[in-house]
Amino acid sequence: MTKPFSQNNKSGLTRELIEALFPMFEEASAGAIAVDRDARITWINASYAALLGLPDPRGVIGQDVRGVIPQTRMHEVVQSGQPLLLDIMEHDTQQLVVTRLPFFNEDGDIMGAVAFVLYDDLQPLTPLVSKYRRLHQDLVAARKALARKTRGTRYSLGDFVGASPAALEVKRRARLASGRDVPVLLLGETGTGKEVLAQAIHSASGRADRPFVGVNVAAIPENLLEAEFFGVAPGAYTGADRRNRDGKFQLANGGTLFLDEVGDMPLALQAKLLRALQEGEIEPLGSNKVVPVNVRVIAATSRNLEVMMAEGSFRSDLYYRLNVLEIPIPPLRDRLPDLGVLCEAILEDLCEGLELRGEITDAAVSALAGYDWPGNIRELRNVLERALTMGEDSGRLDADAIFKVLPRGGNRPSPSLVPRPIRPLAQTLAEAEGQAIEEALVASRGNRTRAAKLLGISRSVLYEKLARMS
Repeated sequence: MTKPFSQNNKSGLTRELIEALFPMFEEASAGAIAVDRDARITWINASYAALLGLPDPRGVIGQDVRGVIPQTRMHEVVQSGQPLLLDIMEHDTQQLVVTRLPFFNEDGDIMGAVAFVLYDDLQPLTPLVSKYRRLHQDLVAARKALARKTRGTRYSLGDFVGASPAALEVKRRARLASGRDVPVLLLGETGTGKEVLAQAIHSASGRADRPFVGVNVAAIPENLLEAEFFGVAPGAYTGADRRNRDGKFQLANGGTLFLDEVGDMPLALQAKLLRALQEGEIEPLGSNKVVPVNVRVIAATSRNLEVMMAEGSFRSDLYYRLNVLEIPIPPLRDRLPDLGVLCEAILEDLCEGLELRGEITDAAVSALAGYDWPGNIRELRNVLERALTMGEDSGRLDADAIFKVLPRGGNRPSPSLVPRPIRPLAQTLAEAEGQAIEEALVASRGNRTRAAKLLGISRSVLYEKLARMS
């Protein structure tokens, strides 16, 4: 194997020093890579190439590292000259623990950087992760206490649990939305976590220290919606208070207004909402005075607004005003790889404050995966809570405990058995091997070290087989 560096330098964190440490780091890591001062790949070892699913490592030499590893931060290291000693990087469905180090020439100029994958799963960091979770629980409790006293948020992006490609795409768009002060439209079925995501976007935005005000349009009688949105002037109608009553726009001024189930808004109010968004001002009910407001709107709906526009029940101009940045949230049945981590997070929350440690077996997760989840994550939480309540005090949920509370309807039908033509033995064996590897990865929840043990092969052999399958 060729050496990643060929010159020796004598000052600072130089190639010579890194070369001395390189064999030790490479042997102890799951992969290693080197880039030049322009963040172009100059070297990558076979282990890292297999981890990334690259059939030929030589094919990426000279390429920008971001084109090969989209979530990398190597370009930051070569630009700043500062190391990133410990970071968790998401790549596809994997979570890699990496360290990145810059190196310099004898004049102190940045020459490039190296990175090592310390762990290809988070299991060795269980004590650290457990400590982080305890601290996170304390933080969540403090946020909940604060939320009861003020109009704040309880959720951050970390509360949207999942590492499947679908979940990662939602998080990517949410991060994009938090950095841009534009209207956001969340599309998803009921129970998919639209309000969690709305609060997460607000809490990561420049308006985080300002109010977050949510209103469920479907839960308010139609004749009260205008007053709820825009407020009421004194004596606006018989029985009205003699004082001004602020609406949601005034309460959210400077912050974020979350419009849940915006598709249920009547046409008359849609026109007034559009004007408020366009002009940045509202007129309270019964008042001739215009009040300026500055709010960022995040809207959400479980309805198909494009169909509603075609039917004439939703204004197209309001739709285009709200839908500047769209975030589709997939239903739970389309992100079943997240079931395991979702169950762990929900059980942890359900058991908080109780002398109970919630656990769920792999067989129980498989049982959950056979259901369609029309109620999505909200229904999943209900099923787990019922299973805990009906079970013994151990807090351990197995498949039997799940089947006792899982609704009988909604299971996905098994595919019909269709005779297949006879194929070459090599093709049949290759498919059987691929299926066995896939089942092992599912059983180990993506942990490749455990999957290799289940298959009775070494981790390096598993990586080779995965590289051939890609």
